[in-house]
Amino acid sequence: MKLGAFSVSLAVKDIKASKTFYETLGFSVFGGDLEQNYLIMKNGESLIGLFQGMFENNILTFNPGWDQNANTLENFDDVRTIQKALKAKNIKFEHEADHSTSGPASFAVLDPDGNAILIDQHI
Repeated sequence: MKLGAFSVSLAVKDIKASKTFYETLGFSVFGGDLEQNYLIMKNGESLIGLFQGMFENNILTFNPGWDQNANTLENFDDVRTIQKALKAKNIKFEHEADHSTSGPASFAVLDPDGNAILIDQHI
């Protein structure tokens, strides 16, 4: 199962303060929009997303079809294929991708400790 690029999506209280903090750690803005209260920051191959007011808890995020630079991969497992494989293993879903569609879609699951995992395909 190929999950794609990995990042941690952080629910932050003050995106400007968080941006400054992570810049101090060597991260730089890779994407997003400060005015829309979200940024994607990168340090080497490490990615974090800063999201103010969009969700309550931190989320582990995987992007099928992307490498760590948001380049499209030639071969990848579609989000619906991953979802089908997890359903066959009796994983409970928080929300599901529509299996009758193609292209961008997402689903979310919780690990045994309640940590959210988002599989978010953009292509």
